[in-house]
Amino acid sequence: MKITAWRITKRKFVDKAFTGEGAELVGGRWNSPGTRMVYLSSTISLAILEILVHLQKDQILSSYCVIPAQFDYDLIEQIELNDLPTDWAVYPASMHTQQMGNEWIKSMISPVLCVPSVIIPIEENYLINPRHPDFSLIKIGDPVQLPLDDRLFDFLK
Repeated sequence: MKITAWRITKRKFVDKAFTGEGAELVGGRWNSPGTRMVYLSSTISLAILEILVHLQKDQILSSYCVIPAQFDYDLIEQIELNDLPTDWAVYPASMHTQQMGNEWIKSMISPVLCVPSVIIPIEENYLINPRHPDFSLIKIGDPVQLPLDDRLFDFLK
């Protein structure tokens, strides 16, 4: 079974969208600085929400594009909601989830890790280890302009 996940990035960073460099520099919920990781969502709409919670009012969402990535289900390791520490959803991210992600990266168990979304915990995000030997099995599609309704821009003002 094939899974399609979605990565949203600024157009100027498209060439580096699947290197994990951004997450390596600043860290994230599932990785500490110094650990490369690529964040994707199970749907474009969830990916948009994941971006919106981090945008400043003056940032322009129209400067982003969406990139599909397709991979086989058997490339995925999964963390269930019940297996997460109680502080998994706090902001800023807890070191517990960062340690879980860092350990997954180091273990090389799989190239993809499925985790619950903090924004909508019954939906899923995918983490990719760009240094995993099976990374090449992930088919990265072409970037496309992020299709958005103009009313969303009014909301951001």
